[in-house]
Amino acid sequence: MGMDVKIEDKRWIKPKHWRLIVPVFVIIMGALYSLFSEPVSIIKVELEKLSVDQVFEDNFHDYISVLGTVEPITSIYLDAIEGGRVDEILIEEGAMMKKGDVILRLYNQDLKLNIMNSESSLAYHTNELRNTLIQMEQQKIQNKRELLRLDYDILRLTRNHRQNKALFMESLISEEEYLLTKEDFELAIKNRELAFSKMTQDSIFRANQKDQMDDNLASMQMNLKMVRQRLENLNVKSPVDGQLGLLNAELGEAINKGQRIGQVNILNWFKVNAKIDEHFIDKVRSGLNASFERQNETFGLKVKKTYPEVREGQFEVDMNFVGTLPDNIRIGQTYNIKLELGQPEKAVLIPRGGFFQVTGGQWIYVLEPGGQFADKRSIKIGRQNPQYYEVLSGLESGEKVITSSYSTFGNNDRIIFKEKK
Repeated sequence: MGMDVKIEDKRWIKPKHWRLIVPVFVIIMGALYSLFSEPVSIIKVELEKLSVDQVFEDNFHDYISVLGTVEPITSIYLDAIEGGRVDEILIEEGAMMKKGDVILRLYNQDLKLNIMNSESSLAYHTNELRNTLIQMEQQKIQNKRELLRLDYDILRLTRNHRQNKALFMESLISEEEYLLTKEDFELAIKNRELAFSKMTQDSIFRANQKDQMDDNLASMQMNLKMVRQRLENLNVKSPVDGQLGLLNAELGEAINKGQRIGQVNILNWFKVNAKIDEHFIDKVRSGLNASFERQNETFGLKVKKTYPEVREGQFEVDMNFVGTLPDNIRIGQTYNIKLELGQPEKAVLIPRGGFFQVTGGQWIYVLEPGGQFADKRSIKIGRQNPQYYEVLSGLESGEKVITSSYSTFGNNDRIIFKEKK
């Protein structure tokens, strides 16, 4: 039998050397990584104390939540037409009224004196007109009597003139006697013409005088009617059917002319008034849809009017109901309203959370697939609504992010999750 031949191991690195090479290599690579890589700041946090949400893709609804207050669709203000002292209040706030119902009565002594003076003046001028009419009628009768007398004289002188003319033609009377009767006759004719002309002028004057006095009397009657109407205006009445929503008057209080003393609400329909942050003033316009839920039912609204004034960082809008009204709706009720600013669009979304207050939406902690730690990552946030942020870049659907507050994390780049003790 032949002897075994020992085979020489010609490998450059023998197995026993690997036990030394591998640790040395790891140490060298770790040193190089530490030398050439940026340092990573780390904080350890219990995962159970954080809010973790998943990034997803869905329709983004661009809306805001606002608090709306129910108001009557129309309100009519009550202003005092006449000034006076509040003498009696007949209807209290909140009461339903019919058109023409007296709400309160005012008392104005000066106005009553004016009415008495106007009535006295009207009575005086009416009596003066009556006396003038009587005098005019008497003058008219006298003129007619004068005209009758002249007609009688003319008739008599005409007959005498004809007789004397015939006698003169027969030379029975002298020419002088004939000429006297002729001249008397012609004078009577002229006197009648003059009297008739005077009577005509007197008649025209009397007619004009009567018309003028009638106009003055009518004007005085109109003034008296207006003054009496002013007295009636001391009774403050409801201009329409509705509810007395406000009454700023107390018994004995002096109310000035034109002073606002109340408000009547027409309750056949309602609107909702909302105050919105001025940040949205360029987005809110008439015609936008809105809605709210009450008693498990959704009610629709539509923006009717946008007020341009901004006060204390807010502007107002009026919204009208679309469709039915809620049961037992009351003025002054408040609703949490969802006001839509645009149409739904596909987008990458993350739920709202406290992280935004620290990061301003510029970065977020993203969990690595194994769920052992989360790294800081830059992102870009677009629109937002009360539930979600729209992510424009930096995240993909399916990734998980920390959405709770970062106020205790400092500026660390990585969060390592430690086990709960």
